[in-house]
Amino acid sequence: MKVIENQTFDMERAFYGSNGVLVRNCSFDGPADGESAFKEGKDVVAEHCFFNLRYPFWHDHGLKITDLEMTELCRAALWYSDNVEITDSKMHGIKALRECSNVHIRNCDIISPEFGWSVQGIHMEDTKAASEYFMMRSKDLTFRGVTFKGKYSFQYIENATFENCAFDTKDAFWHGKNITVKNSVVKGEYLAWYSEGLTLIGCRIIGTQPFCYCKNLKLIDCEMIDTDLAFEKSEVEAVITTKVESIKNPLSGRIEVPEVGELIRDDENAKGEVLICGQKNRDDACKKCNCA
Repeated sequence: MKVIENQTFDMERAFYGSNGVLVRNCSFDGPADGESAFKEGKDVVAEHCFFNLRYPFWHDHGLKITDLEMTELCRAALWYSDNVEITDSKMHGIKALRECSNVHIRNCDIISPEFGWSVQGIHMEDTKAASEYFMMRSKDLTFRGVTFKGKYSFQYIENATFENCAFDTKDAFWHGKNITVKNSVVKGEYLAWYSEGLTLIGCRIIGTQPFCYCKNLKLIDCEMIDTDLAFEKSEVEAVITTKVESIKNPLSGRIEVPEVGELIRDDENAKGEVLICGQKNRDDACKKCNCA
């Protein structure tokens, strides 16, 4: 493997088509303002580098990134690449990851609107992210220990598992399919509308009007805080461990809850059961809620 150290590059396509190169302690910045530094590369390693130019990693196959800083000017950093490993790095440019596959991200700091579109096979752990339209239309996601803040996250995703995560987001999981969320906090407005096959286990859910128009929705031993107008027109099986402020017209299924502030029944086609089950006697027979 060719090793390049302690240099600065600002020209166009500085390492175009490189095969087997290690770049260490280098800067990609300067007056020439060149782009696409590593386009069409193979087996590229970048360590302890600074990227202040556009489109550095496009169409790369086999890419290992460690301790990189990608600034706000490093737009669209990784596109159309596969077999990518990113650790201990800052990704602060817009649209930093798109149309990639088999991506592993660990211990990174992401500030990137429109991050992760149409990615397949992404594993993310111990990472902090801020974005809008985060991970849209991506498939086969595994997230552990991820903290996220933003809007419109995880829309149209498929086949995803999230564990020990904290999401502060609006409109998360819209139109998502086959998603499992475990032991996580999900805070936001209008969560998971139009989702299909969403399961939440041991989660805390916070915010107004969650889980409307869902198909095959399951909540297992979840808390719901400040949640009103929940479950409208949804197919749902749920065991909730806290009071729900209001439940509106669940389409079908069964919701067990210790207390409901208001149950709204003004749609004759909404047949979902709501049962009040006190925490101290959940093994006993529940009583159907009549607080219309």
